[in-house]
Amino acid sequence: MIEMECLTKKFGNITAVSEVSLKVARGDIFGLVGPDGAGKTTLLRMACGLINPTSGHVTLFGGEKDAGNFGYMPQRFSLCGDLTVMENIDFFGSLYNINKKTIRERADQILKLTKLAQFKKRFADDLSGGMKQKLALTCALVIRPGLLILDEPTFGVDPEFRKEFWKILYMLNRDGMTIFVSTPYMDEAGLCKKVALLDRGRIVAAGTPDQLKKQIKNKILEIKADAKDLDFLGDLPEVEDASFYGDRYHVAVNEVEPAKISIARLLSEKGITVSIMEEITPSMEDVFVSLTEKEVV
Repeated sequence: MIEMECLTKKFGNITAVSEVSLKVARGDIFGLVGPDGAGKTTLLRMACGLINPTSGHVTLFGGEKDAGNFGYMPQRFSLCGDLTVMENIDFFGSLYNINKKTIRERADQILKLTKLAQFKKRFADDLSGGMKQKLALTCALVIRPGLLILDEPTFGVDPEFRKEFWKILYMLNRDGMTIFVSTPYMDEAGLCKKVALLDRGRIVAAGTPDQLKKQIKNKILEIKADAKDLDFLGDLPEVEDASFYGDRYHVAVNEVEPAKISIARLLSEKGITVSIMEEITPSMEDVFVSLTEKEVV
């Protein structure tokens, strides 16, 4: 569906994307994952043909003419705030020369899916952030695309909406739609069939979530204690890295038992009580930290 070969994009002296090669196959839910400023939006815009690469090229649908449409949902809400939900859908559909009857029939189906049916007459400016994202998705889907490209569709919305939005993506994928989605959220990476980790414009690693987790050579200990600042654990010879995740620390070690003994001794000396210290399966956050640290010179 999408083939990128050695894509590079420079803005003056700044290289936003550097020699990226990726393939999104038919039926994938492919996640482009990385922090703000990694180059995700630039890469997606090149995939859509909205900006031209400095070098390299993109091929959609195998290069066949009229092989299919793709839907694009940008990072920022870009529809008309002074139009109603239905007026926005009508306007977007008309840009693709879809007749009004067909637009209405498709809109009824999609609005039911996105749970916006009761808000047809509400102005877009009066929608919540999550509802605006659903409206943008509805407009992208009204053309019945075989490929859907989404740029950080759940950024800045509440966790419940994120769960609901991903349920919709899974439903669309089960119906045969290929999805290429960017996200800064590592937990969403685990929801994708394939993932590419992007850091400073370069692909650090790509594969299924399970394949990426197997690339971590260290074991991961999860620690919860009555102190939040445990960065000093990184000074222990048994510890490769220590990172804070919510209310817990993830500690990368080579050998679990010797590390547990050293960590417990050090925390006891500092008067810190540990409630949890156990080995866990690496998360996608652990994967990203481990693989991107290798890139640091």
